[in-house]
Amino acid sequence: MTHELVGKSEKRDYGDLFRHDLNWGAPDHPPVALPLEDGTSLTATNISSYKGLRVWEVPAFPGSAVEARMDHLIAKTTTNRLVIFHEADVQAWRWPSRSSKGAGVTSRSARHVHRTGSSDPRFADKLEAIRLPDDVLLDVNAVLAKVRGAFDVESKNETKRASKLMAGMYAAVEKAYPAGYDAKKRDHEISVSLARVLFLLFGDDTEMWTPDLFQDFVKDHTARAGSDVGQRFNELFEVLDTPQSSRAGVPAELGSFPYVNGGIFAEKIHLPALNQDFRDAILDACAVDWSTISPAIFGSMFQSVRDAQTRRELGEHYTSEENIKKTLEPLFLDELRAELEAALARDTNRKRLNALRALWDKLGAIRFMDPACGCGNFIITAYKQLRLLELDVMLALQELEGFSQLSFDPTLDLKVTLDHFYGIEIDEWPARIAETAMFLVDRQCDLQLKERFGDAPQRLPIQRETRIVVGSALQIPWEEVCPPSSNVVVAGNPPFLGHATRSEAQAQELRDAWGRDDISRLDYVTGWHAKALRYFATTDGLWAFVTTSSATQGDPVPHLFQPIFAGGWQIKFAHRTFAWESEAAGAAAVHCVIVGFARSPANPLLYDYDSPKAKPTVIPAKRINGYLADGPIVYAIKRSQPISPVLTPVTFGAMARDGGHLIVEPEEVDQVRADPIARKYLLRFIQARELLHGEDRWCLWMVDLDPADIAKSPVLQQRLDAVRELRSQSRAASTAAMAATPHLFGQRPAVHDVPFVGIPRHVSEDRHYFLVARFGPDVICGDANFMVSDPDGLAFALLSSSMFLAWQKTVGGRLESRLRFSNTIVWNNFPLPAPDPHVRDAIVAAGQAIESVRAELGNDALADLYPPGDLDPRLQTAHDALDSAVDATFGVYDRPGMSELERVDILFDRYAEMTADLLSEPLRRRRR
Repeated sequence: MTHELVGKSEKRDYGDLFRHDLNWGAPDHPPVALPLEDGTSLTATNISSYKGLRVWEVPAFPGSAVEARMDHLIAKTTTNRLVIFHEADVQAWRWPSRSSKGAGVTSRSARHVHRTGSSDPRFADKLEAIRLPDDVLLDVNAVLAKVRGAFDVESKNETKRASKLMAGMYAAVEKAYPAGYDAKKRDHEISVSLARVLFLLFGDDTEMWTPDLFQDFVKDHTARAGSDVGQRFNELFEVLDTPQSSRAGVPAELGSFPYVNGGIFAEKIHLPALNQDFRDAILDACAVDWSTISPAIFGSMFQSVRDAQTRRELGEHYTSEENIKKTLEPLFLDELRAELEAALARDTNRKRLNALRALWDKLGAIRFMDPACGCGNFIITAYKQLRLLELDVMLALQELEGFSQLSFDPTLDLKVTLDHFYGIEIDEWPARIAETAMFLVDRQCDLQLKERFGDAPQRLPIQRETRIVVGSALQIPWEEVCPPSSNVVVAGNPPFLGHATRSEAQAQELRDAWGRDDISRLDYVTGWHAKALRYFATTDGLWAFVTTSSATQGDPVPHLFQPIFAGGWQIKFAHRTFAWESEAAGAAAVHCVIVGFARSPANPLLYDYDSPKAKPTVIPAKRINGYLADGPIVYAIKRSQPISPVLTPVTFGAMARDGGHLIVEPEEVDQVRADPIARKYLLRFIQARELLHGEDRWCLWMVDLDPADIAKSPVLQQRLDAVRELRSQSRAASTAAMAATPHLFGQRPAVHDVPFVGIPRHVSEDRHYFLVARFGPDVICGDANFMVSDPDGLAFALLSSSMFLAWQKTVGGRLESRLRFSNTIVWNNFPLPAPDPHVRDAIVAAGQAIESVRAELGNDALADLYPPGDLDPRLQTAHDALDSAVDATFGVYDRPGMSELERVDILFDRYAEMTADLLSEPLRRRRR
């Protein structure tokens, strides 16, 4: 049984466990010894092997840093290895977990810690997973797969576990405060205290002091029931802010902690009386190896303890490290890495040395600011990546030292330091986490430095810190946080609040940021763009923000991008719409874009996604416009008439304003049909749902009403009386005036007695075509649709083409992620050249063929005929023929399978040509 394997492991007879219980082989390599600073050595013994995959035992528990050094030594003899460190009642199993990075592979150790007697089902599962069958001889790849399956996920699981533990600590402290305690003060004290706990947890695992010093303090010097744990933590926090020279009379268990200094422990916080729940939560957290926790955990921890309502109000969307790199790498990290490769490729050592020194200085000159930093994930990732680059530079310089007089001290000469990083955060709790997290990530980077050079800086007492300012980034002058210069990089993930969900106070912040009263439909996130423009007004720099996708669609585009381009900025890179993923459980699914700016980018890049969750295709671009397309800088502004001479104006459908009394639902239609007078006025009525899903609905359409018919029809009398009463009681003057004509829809299209195309206001973004349908004059189009008269079928064909869908997706707005049709922006700007007569006829014929295939398929529900996947082959063939005909109008022939971006390039070229002589409506003037 699996629990027997755990018991065997706790006896620490690992050779017998692997050879007899797990069915591995005998050892095949001699021991290796690691010299230690105190003159002793640590020995690793190979206790079992399987075709080159070796298991090593080290009878010591020296802490993660020494473990890493031993693992590094073993790696010189054994690529695939399990290393077991053990002492007394604790054991740590290390495995080199690998992941792909570009064309290479990175490795980091997964580490599972097991304590004797503890309930550890995950450990039992791992042992069971690596048990080999006794009747089948597996090849080495199969065994590797079993071990990787057991251990490679450990770091990720530890990160998730740590997030839950932090949430448990938060809840335990929150419960301890009395009911009448000031909520704001309580939240502040919890924020500060848990940031301190996070620091102490890391200290135990990253050689800041004697290993497990904090854990032992909690375990051995607080009451088991937790009755004094609050007071003991208050004492500990005070000691950590007290220099050694001023600690007279401090108990030994507290005096063993070093003086920390800095801002982490400076404020006097007095925790309330806590209990066993909090103590147990702390001890559970101590069992985690915090030295390998992903930086993304800090945002996850924050999101885990905050209520959903608060997250919605602040528009928070916390992020995975992978998504953060989508912003930072093309903005500046990729270029720095390319500079390192170029430096190493120089043809002489002197040139290499000079280039490396110049790059090292450049790294030290960079200043990074996130003006919406949350828990600091962007700052953390930027710092971590720059430290890794600096480490690579230092290693390269060390290799060249034999060819020069260069010497440096890795503990003193670091150029990438914490005080080069800045943040602005509106809420204190994440700001506190960010400050603490930066110091802890700094320590992780120091351990990597120590692994390479054998030494690392002494960080305590703290001398340098990241500066996080608490306040609204739209009100605080950024230059007072971080002075602007050409070396500054600004990037982050500002709040995602649409124009409909922002508060009035936030709307006013947006007006103030842009310096104008008319902010149109701009989302709250664009305020950060306005502030960046002001911040970099007189200097170069780099900046990028994760942005709501709606900011690059429809009406907001000219309001956002005209001032950016006018300020001399160009788009350096852009991720088109994709799904932004968060590390936190239950996090909101968000579709967004990322746009990065520079003054004169050399090689703009577009990242295009076939679907929101797909991997991007990287496309070199000449010039990226505000619609995130490679094309001219143009704007599809609102127009009252189509720019194409071929197109007929689109209007809204009919709006009843009747309280439902002029609408006839399916369950009511038999009653209306039974009235011979009312029956004369009964017509089919389509809203978007009826159009897309083929459902039945009717209305009473009485534009040609004989007034005498009302008295003859009980149905008409009842319904019109109800309409009259409802309208007369309306507060809207326009609706009240309509009470005089209760038989008429409140708003009616100018043309309603000709064939027309019904155009839904919103269509799923997953369809391959924009779904429209053509109807005769005996059908009434409701206001959930637009409509356009279409006597011969040309409008239907154009709206059904891939060229139109590409235009709609690019310049149209969105409702959530669904496509939002607009007559003034989408249709009136559709840059359709006048086709030759024979091409026009071909387009109409192709549209008629699509209608014929739809009829043959016998399904009135467009949504079913056009699933997100493959279409019926007959329908697909008909659409392909239509696309060929429409493409010919744009001068494109024999190019089947064009991508959406290729079509957009063509459309913007045509749009630029057709609008060159048109006067564009200017944006509203600034207030100042």
